[in-house]
Amino acid sequence: MQKFFIVFLAFVPIAIVAHLMQLSDTLVFFLCAVAIIPLAKFIGEATEELSSHTNAAVGGFLNATFGNATELIIGVFALHAGLVEVVKASITGSIIGNLLLVLGTAMLLGGSRHKNQKFNLTAAQANGSTLLLAVVALIIPAVFLWTSHEGNAPILQELSLFVSICMILVYVASLFFAMYTHKHLYTEEVGKYEARWSIKKSILILLAATLMVSWVSEILVGTIEAVVAQFGWTEMFIGVIFVAIVGNIAEHVSAITVAIKNRMDLSIQIAVGSATQIIMLVAPLLVIISWFVGPPMDLVFSTFELTAIMFSVFITNAVIADGESNWLEGVQLIMAYVIMGIAFFFYH
Repeated sequence: MQKFFIVFLAFVPIAIVAHLMQLSDTLVFFLCAVAIIPLAKFIGEATEELSSHTNAAVGGFLNATFGNATELIIGVFALHAGLVEVVKASITGSIIGNLLLVLGTAMLLGGSRHKNQKFNLTAAQANGSTLLLAVVALIIPAVFLWTSHEGNAPILQELSLFVSICMILVYVASLFFAMYTHKHLYTEEVGKYEARWSIKKSILILLAATLMVSWVSEILVGTIEAVVAQFGWTEMFIGVIFVAIVGNIAEHVSAITVAIKNRMDLSIQIAVGSATQIIMLVAPLLVIISWFVGPPMDLVFSTFELTAIMFSVFITNAVIADGESNWLEGVQLIMAYVIMGIAFFFYH
């Protein structure tokens, strides 16, 4: 498997050369999408090594942060290009992708090797309750638009800015909970998982891979409009499926890999923690950044996007409610993602 990802590293220079030679935007788009996969693998592996030096909370946070750095960078470039709807769609896709596709695949493959995989229920539900708060934070601006006579763009942008600040504060509080006051909930059995890399090596690989992902992501964003025009796909479908999966490929690989190793606490922290970070930190940061780099972005998602996010959060909380997982729950989450993905494909 390691050799497989090393071979895929060849796509990184190929994608960059194709961009510099001004080849077909569609070709460059798919080359960049493939090139991000091996880079994401190294991001995931480095964060897994760091978690062996620390605990599942720190490991999950680092994986989500470096993995979502791609999402944030893609979002900033897309905002600068005026692709606000693509940014919102990628946020939606990242949330449902992490909660349904990533967590589902992790439970399926992990459960195929281990009959029942247990994880700390209190820690998992802490993320779950934060996600429920995030749903409330997203519903309020939408309901304000639907019901208020003052629901014009400037007011919605100001409301979104204040809501974003509140969301960031809650996210910081959740980190304080996981890493300080209740860090014992995230501690794995001492000596059970031996680190193969040093902390220095892990951090260097994290930084190098993240920088390369940033470069390739910038190229990818520049080709989105051409892909939309050629295939007739909507910006929402591109954002929800392609940009979201590419932007979060690091978490995808990491959560699945550690689940196969029966490290479900870390897998949950990566998948659910990443979705939490997207909705509670990345989305609010993009709202704030949009005031400086492009047209101001609000937190008013379409009714369809909002419904998909709500159902994803509810079904995830239902699955983790018993503190253990199996392969059937993984299949259920994946099928929920497939249903939503097909719906987004036909949605115009």
